[in-house]
Amino acid sequence: MSLNCKIGCVRYRRSLGTETMASMFLNAPCNVGAIKHFDCKNYVGLRASSNQKLDCVGHAKKAPTRRRFVVTASERRDESLKKMGLSDQECEAAVVAGNVPEAPPVQPKPAAPAGTPSVSSLPLNRRPRRNRRSPVVRASFQETNLSPANFVYPLFIHEGEEDTPIGAMPGCYRLGWRHGLLEEVAKARDVGVNSVVLFPKVPDALKSPTGDEAFNDNGLVPRTIRLLKDRYPDLVIYTDVALDPYSSDGHDGIVREDGVIMNDETVHQLCKQAVSQAKAGADVVSPSDMMDGRVGAIRSALDAEGFQHVSIMSYTANEEFYDLISGTIDIMKNFIIIFGDVYIPCICSEERVMALFFRYASAFYGPFREALDSNPRFGDKKTYQMNPANYREAMIEVREDEAEGADILLVKPGLPYLDVIRLLRDNSSLPIAAYQVSGEYSMIKAGAVLKMIDEEKVMLESLMCLRRAGADIILTYFALQAARTLCGEKK
Repeated sequence: MSLNCKIGCVRYRRSLGTETMASMFLNAPCNVGAIKHFDCKNYVGLRASSNQKLDCVGHAKKAPTRRRFVVTASERRDESLKKMGLSDQECEAAVVAGNVPEAPPVQPKPAAPAGTPSVSSLPLNRRPRRNRRSPVVRASFQETNLSPANFVYPLFIHEGEEDTPIGAMPGCYRLGWRHGLLEEVAKARDVGVNSVVLFPKVPDALKSPTGDEAFNDNGLVPRTIRLLKDRYPDLVIYTDVALDPYSSDGHDGIVREDGVIMNDETVHQLCKQAVSQAKAGADVVSPSDMMDGRVGAIRSALDAEGFQHVSIMSYTANEEFYDLISGTIDIMKNFIIIFGDVYIPCICSEERVMALFFRYASAFYGPFREALDSNPRFGDKKTYQMNPANYREAMIEVREDEAEGADILLVKPGLPYLDVIRLLRDNSSLPIAAYQVSGEYSMIKAGAVLKMIDEEKVMLESLMCLRRAGADIILTYFALQAARTLCGEKK
């Protein structure tokens, strides 16, 4: 249920020692779900101006109808506005007779500062600033909106009971699947984020060259799905379909002895993994492996097992972004991000130094692979993930995935690939998802720690840019933080 924001512009005039009130309301849907402890005074977009007194006179309350609150602005009421008890006909007759009731005079034109030159008005037919002159006008014409409903919250899970901080991703944890995960999901739901995607940290002893643990019906991911669905039946659960968390080689597929990633044999394993996740209650399975033909094969496997209702979110443009060098150095609590020849120290939660070397292949996936401990044992993923230099190739993947039965198309990484997101948006009628990956998240966090950027503003702007480019949903580690900001809650 969306929250209906009612802004009341209310004028008060004093008459005979009492005050009466007349209201004029502007209704604007906020597209925010039911929010616990909602504070309308802090709601983004409804900030008080310097020349008005804004009083929050109502909060969202539980009711079968829409939730709403009212903001009022007040000033003294003129005695001339007092009702005289006249009928409509009498009022009209008075106006016809020339007895026009008084109204406030036109407000004087604001004075320019001393020294302002006197110039002729420019002969402009169009002045775009007219549609930006006030917050209300800007809100009326805003083309892109950002809501907690647009977010999918990526969550890392492990077998342990305690939550383990991820050094390269400040604020993110490997969550205990029975405890910390439930608490984190509850926090997200309180601010309108009701979609999550799960990524498991699998014990090394369960990893194998063929990744058979991926389709263990009692494995970490299926158990977690069953627990979440038992606690939150309406939670939308996305899952990752790929072998790299379960592979002893760290690749998304089965590796032949000569280092070649085997396509069709990997797809066979992925189908079993997707069916296992669907049995547990997954709503959307997301093949991120980039094997040829995997979407159609998974669709057929799901349908054959009676899971026609389970959606497929295809990683249509999944670029290989990885060059991670890590080591342990007993030197304070820092990690270093290397931008070319510039070394930027950043506060971290573990006593280690990590170096992410940004070159043409970039390194946006590095922190994620630390979170899952799933770095490739050898080589890279360039034979099955797309070349970052290619643009038109994305349309080849789009056409194949659409033909094979994909329900959602996902672009990963997000912000560096706004052009690809727009390409898909303009050429496909399917929903488009964007993944703001771990490297994007960590760079914003690092810049904020160094006081180079305003974390909250950059976070929201980056998410808005993904929406503006054409993304319907965004997978982001900022989901909880951004939703709290949009809903006006304190961090």
